[in-house]
Amino acid sequence: MTTGRSLALILLGQALAASLLLETGIAAERYPARPMRMIVPFPPGGGTDIMGRLMAAKLSESLGVQVVVDNRGGAGGIIGTELAARANPDGHTLLLGSVSTISINPSLYKKLPFDTLKDLAPISLMASTPSVLVVSASLAVKSVQELIALAKSKPGQLNFASAGIGTSHHLGGELFRVTTGIDVVHVPYKGTAPAVTDLVAGRASMMIANMPAVLPMVKARKLRPLAVTSLRRSPLMGELPTVAESGVPGFEVIIWYGVLAPAGTPKPLIARLNREVGKIVAMPDVVERLAAQGAEAVGSTPEAFAKRIRDDMAKWGKIVKISGARPE
Repeated sequence: MTTGRSLALILLGQALAASLLLETGIAAERYPARPMRMIVPFPPGGGTDIMGRLMAAKLSESLGVQVVVDNRGGAGGIIGTELAARANPDGHTLLLGSVSTISINPSLYKKLPFDTLKDLAPISLMASTPSVLVVSASLAVKSVQELIALAKSKPGQLNFASAGIGTSHHLGGELFRVTTGIDVVHVPYKGTAPAVTDLVAGRASMMIANMPAVLPMVKARKLRPLAVTSLRRSPLMGELPTVAESGVPGFEVIIWYGVLAPAGTPKPLIARLNREVGKIVAMPDVVERLAAQGAEAVGSTPEAFAKRIRDDMAKWGKIVKISGARPE
């Protein structure tokens, strides 16, 4: 039997809950109340910065307040990501995250100063960039299967280049090595440019590279593309098959970018931001500008984005463990 005291407590709890919902609804109606910031956890000029500036500019237009890009580079994206995770969850601080900072770093670094899954709230994916499997023009292979056959006939004699330990080039190469069962040697470089230079010169055999970085050399016939690493063909290189359809089922290496907020950001604000990002990535000029960067505009629900983060954490965590990769 409910006593008068317990009934009073129940009614008080219901009143507080209703008050909180009302305040959240009012806050959502007034949102945004001031200028916002988009934290980009890398210095200006890179791919993540380009994505962040494009999204910030479009959000400024759609939300009616200035969205300022805040570049906080350092420690492989950890510094800026932690800043976002620790920010006030009022919807006025956003993070432009990528597969490397969100899904790979938790396995690559022994200890992070935040919990990626608990301290960040996914809003929406923004874009994805497939990589391309390229070989030196001097290597006598013209398909993925020919490359696999050559590597198996010469165990330990071929190598794959990367822009450094723990990069998408490195882990993509390791995934290809493990999935196909070939014995190839990883050669890390200090950046994409020197890796591509040695690949052109024939000092490196193969590389899973970002598409924009190798397209000029592909067009000049100094590198030979074998396949793209997305699950479906890229509009930018439609004639190229995917690695998956070339006899390596399920193989996928993509770099994705997405918008996140600090955990605890009210759900009505997450929903509002999700709608805004969805509208932005469907704009023809945004699609065109992303394509110029070798990227495809994509949107998602917060739930689908969260699943992508978890799935990629599991996938790349296994590859990091197998390869023994650790930051340089």
